[in-house]
Amino acid sequence: MFSPWRMEYVRQSGGGGKGRCIFCSGEAELADPERLLLGVWQNTVALLNRYPYNNGHVLIAPRRHVADLWDLSPEELRELFSLVSLGAKPMRQVCRAEGLNVGMNLGKSAGAGIADHLHAHIVPRWSGDTNFMASVLDTRVLPESLAETHARLAAAFGPLRP
Repeated sequence: MFSPWRMEYVRQSGGGGKGRCIFCSGEAELADPERLLLGVWQNTVALLNRYPYNNGHVLIAPRRHVADLWDLSPEELRELFSLVSLGAKPMRQVCRAEGLNVGMNLGKSAGAGIADHLHAHIVPRWSGDTNFMASVLDTRVLPESLAETHARLAAAFGPLRP
């Protein structure tokens, strides 16, 4: 499926060689509301996807800039997958999701928009949530603003302890 709105995200994130990585930050940037951070842990960061496929589309990534799973330390790997697992519960509760897509696209040819910093996606799903709008009209229908979704999910993700 063609999703042209993602190109702005890829260009801004450094995935296209321009800009900086959305997952990497200095300590001063951790409080920046523009980053849509949901939580920061010792080795991992969770943030709301600025160009989501559905309301509540969350990205979870190691804080260290790394492209491949096998380059993660055992601690980074444990925390990353622990947060993916723990993060699924508030997604069901807060977003009232009927289902979830959880996954990773490792490498550009696998569909990674930001190939040089691995990350997992948690996408809430509801019966009948797909339609022709995104592919035909370059338009997504999101019933809630990013700010509203961020406020609800940040309250649920912040207390998670991997």
